[in-house]
Amino acid sequence: MTLDLLTVLLAFAFVSAMTPGPNNLMLVASGANFGFRRTVPHMLGITIGFPAMIFLVGLGVMRLFDLWPPSYVILKVLSVAYLLYLAWKIANAAPPQEAKAEGRPLTFLQSAAFQWVNPKAWSMALSAITLYASSRDLAAILWVVGAFFVVSFVSTTSWTVLGQQVQRFLKDPGTLRKFNIFMAVLLVATLIPVLWPGAEQGGLAR
Repeated sequence: MTLDLLTVLLAFAFVSAMTPGPNNLMLVASGANFGFRRTVPHMLGITIGFPAMIFLVGLGVMRLFDLWPPSYVILKVLSVAYLLYLAWKIANAAPPQEAKAEGRPLTFLQSAAFQWVNPKAWSMALSAITLYASSRDLAAILWVVGAFFVVSFVSTTSWTVLGQQVQRFLKDPGTLRKFNIFMAVLLVATLIPVLWPGAEQGGLAR
């Protein structure tokens, strides 16, 4: 991969990873409700899980879906259902004092598995492979994987720190409640590209 192409790939990965989406919104909410340290497994699940997803997509995992078209619908339903469930959990999150004893941020495995029902993750993975590893050459796929690994580390850290800093302004339980509801609404809003008529195949790309 040439230096020019790598620069463009990194720019694409950075913009894609840093813009608001399900992962980033949940990291802000987790940082605000649980703090940075307890959100680290969630961060690592994204940082490692998403590049792993890109790798498998690059190797042709989407062909398995093509062999059984109803799987697109099933994946869409799972995506919508799980995102709604997560939005409900965020909206009803306990105050930080109670969350430390009762609440549980996403684990590493939960976060990594979530990438497979995350509409934005599918969109990013398919776009990245199509644009920068269309030949499906292993070396090209690994360059894409590496770029998103580096950028994901920066992105997850930045959004979690943002949530942690926001926590300082959410000492009042009523204010925190409003914040969590707002974050839940934003998370549900990320489903619009999935449910909007005319969305791309399976509603998983945009």
